Amino acid sequence: MSILRPGDEKFHYSDGSHRWIPPDPDYDQEVWDEQVRQHKQAHLRNERPKVRFHRLV
Repeated sequence: MSILRPGDEKFHYSDGSHRWIPPDPDYDQEVWDEQVRQHKQAHLRNERPKVRFHRLV
């Protein structure tokens, strides 16, 4: 399971799947593809999120 970090929303649909089409139709598809590729690599590296979540007991 991957961790969604702040700012990851633009790379995911509401169901958590990756967005392969840029949200803005005028955005360069090749640039978007590279950004999504790097984003997915971050998931695979298990980078820690920038924000910690605390569970209330």
